[in-house]
Amino acid sequence: MVVRLLVGLPEVLARAARHRLERATEEGETVLVSDLVIAEAYHALQYHYAVPKAEARSLLRRFVESGVVRLEPSASATALVAKGGAGLVDRLIHARYRGAGAITLTFERRQGRLEGAVRLGGR
Repeated sequence: MVVRLLVGLPEVLARAARHRLERATEEGETVLVSDLVIAEAYHALQYHYAVPKAEARSLLRRFVESGVVRLEPSASATALVAKGGAGLVDRLIHARYRGAGAITLTFERRQGRLEGAVRLGGR
């Protein structure tokens, strides 16, 4: 649904998604969007719609900051801030662990540089 809302294609599905979101807003429903959905939408935007990474991240950030939806877990919003280093999915994983009071153990150099992450040896 998120990708349909952002790209407007195919039109019939985008229209259905938009109407459902409008109805939820009118009825005062809370519309949750999980970090997993954000990760999936990020990849779909890039690989199916050729949206550059920075633009995909920006679209998703505006979407979750729109006030229409609520990102779950909310700590994942920090992953959408444009920064160098770890990729978006690595940042989403890290944000989820940080929100749970845990640390991220990783072999990835860039993810290991995130605050509260620990890079394990091996490569």
